[in-house]
Amino acid sequence: MPPKSKAKSTAEKIAEKASRGEDISAYFTNKFTVVRPDKRVRVDLTQGTLRELDALAARLNISRQAVIKTLLGRALSEEHPRKPGSGKTGVLSG
Repeated sequence: MPPKSKAKSTAEKIAEKASRGEDISAYFTNKFTVVRPDKRVRVDLTQGTLRELDALAARLNISRQAVIKTLLGRALSEEHPRKPGSGKTGVLSG
């Protein structure tokens, strides 16, 4: 049986403490970000566009999806500029 990871082991220990009614508030910072689920969309692209996306993804060693999300996010931020520090931006350099 493979050994448990340290993070899982720690999470299990915290869960056990909580189950016993012990105070586990020291393990939490109350600083969090709400993560909303992604919505899937279908986009039809030409073979040429896919080749360009795949080439860029390979050059940057990231997934095609990461390239698409980053480029789309960049295009949207150019359309609607945000205040500095008000959101995430992808970093792509081709």
